[in-house]
Parts: sequence; C-alpha cells; structure tokens
Amino acid sequence: MTADHDADGELLDDETLEKLQALEARAYAAFDAGDLADAAILFGQLVEWTPDIPHLHYMRGLAHKYLREWALSLQDNLRSEQLRDEVDEATAWNAGIAATGAGDWAEARRQWTRCGITLPEGEGPINGNFGVACVRLNPWSSGETVYMRRLDPVRARLENVPLAESGFRFGDIVLHDGASTGRRTHGEREVPVFNAMQRLQQSDMATYAVFVQCGSPDDIAALRAMTLPGIGLVEDWTHSVRHLCLRCSYGAPHQHDDDSHEDDGGWVRERNLGIAAQGRAAVEKLMSAWAAAGTGRTLDAIEHREHPQQGPQPGQVWWLGHEQADE
Repeated sequence: MTADHDADGELLDDETLEKLQALEARAYAAFDAGDLADAAILFGQLVEWTPDIPHLHYMRGLAHKYLREWALSLQDNLRSEQLRDEVDEATAWNAGIAATGAGDWAEARRQWTRCGITLPEGEGPINGNFGVACVRLNPWSSGETVYMRRLDPVRARLENVPLAESGFRFGDIVLHDGASTGRRTHGEREVPVFNAMQRLQQSDMATYAVFVQCGSPDDIAALRAMTLPGIGLVEDWTHSVRHLCLRCSYGAPHQHDDDSHEDDGGWVRERNLGIAAQGRAAVEKLMSAWAAAGTGRTLDAIEHREHPQQGPQPGQVWWLGHEQADE
C-alpha cells in the first residue's frame, strides 16, 4: 500500500494497514493466477478502503479488461487517470482499449491523442491505416495466427482466411490488445503479433474448406487470380495449416500414401484450400470455372461448418507472451 489513510481521511492503524497489505497481496495473486473475477472483487475492496490510490483503480480496470468487461474497465481507468498528476501511458492505453470495446469513440480518440498518436480527423470509428500486423485468434486456446490490417491502434480487419474452428472469418473487424506478444515475418520485414480480445464486427464472408487436386503451383495461382462476385479470398492452407489433417477432419476422400513433401522440393497434388465467400453457390461456380480452364484439376469436396467462438476460462493467464509466461 502507498497510502496510510482510509476513504474518510482517517489515519489507518497498524493492524488495519497490515490487513490491507495482505488483501493487496491476495488481489495480485488472484490476478497472476488468472482468477480475474476474484481479482476484480479484491481490488474493489481495496478501492473502497483507499479510493485515492491510482494503481488500485488501474489494476481493477486491468482485471475487467481481461474479463472483456469494457464499460467497467473504462470507468476504472478514467478514475486512475483522474488521480494522477501526469499522463500514465499504460492507463491511457487501457482506457483506449476499453473505450474501443465499448464503442465510445469520442473517449477512444481522446485517449489515443493523449498517447501522442495521430488519428484521421472526424468522429465515430477510426478508419485509418496503421499498417499490417499479426493477431493471435483465441489466444486462450488454439491461438491461430493470421495477418490483419490495423484500422486504429487496437482495431483491425483480418486479411487471411482463418480456420472455421476459430469462429472468426476473413474480413472480421477485431479488437486486439495493445502489447505485442511476439514477431512474425511479413515480406522482408518483421511485424508485431497481438492477442485478439474479441470480434467487434462479423464479416459476411463465411469460410469454406475446399479440397482439390492439381498438378502445379500455376494451377493454384490461376485459382487465386480468378475473381467472381461473392468471393472474398482464396488461400492455400496446405502449407499454413500443418497441425492436423484437414481432409481427415472433414471426411474428404484421400489416401495417406503420398510420400512427397513440398519441403523436400516436391509438389503435393492434394491441396487444402480456405475460401472466404458469401455463399456456397459462389464457391461452386468458382471451382467449376477453375476445373474447366485447365487439365488435371479435380474438385474433391466443398465443406462448410460454423463454429461458435469460445471465450477464456477462469484460471487461464492467456494475455502473456511466451517470454513473459516463461518468467
């Protein structure tokens, strides 16, 4: 504790101060263990006793942030801000994240300006170009990593076709955390990786798993170059998704008898594609046109499954990067 007076300005006796210090230790322990609801309650009890300590409001706001309770998190961070004599960047960033999650665009713009970030002029949602980065979807479970185009400091549009199991879609607008948890290569440079907090706006592009056979990379390039109404993006998952056999999981016909591997310089005829589209008819039309335009092109199956998004469970400390978690 950094104060020795209670809410009424009365001097705390040694016994009460010792109890509050023990309560603060319990609050931090609960937070560090991922017991966020308990942490929020315990920090709230501390705030009732000593309401003028800014870091206690900040910590309760941090617990509400990772519970994704945006209005409560914003309220705590604004109180933390009011109690400080100068700008605290961590408080401002968390207030900006909470305001964005709550859709309070005026407050979000105010906080980013306080952080020295230049924004596009206007009111309402910020639609700027803050560059390309990566985002870990569902960081509390599978943690699939995809690229995104950042619209503001913590809001972005997904640029890849995620696996349907993630519950996310190509073109979704997501809220991500402000602290990077790693780096990934994008072209010839590295870009930061952020944890996704939640989806803010769902895309109209559903995800279709499409299984084909073809003779060369030119066939896939030709497919990706085709444009049809209702098609958002075609992505070759054969390389990017390696932790499970997609064909087995979808029941698509194939055999595990091909010993050739592209990592060894060979071409695997069986390709697993992710196609973002507004409907199955658009995918069928695309694949029919592609198969008819070249020899040796075979469509094995088109599958579509919707999966609900799953939130974190109590006891998960999902917001840390690998280096922080190791510590």
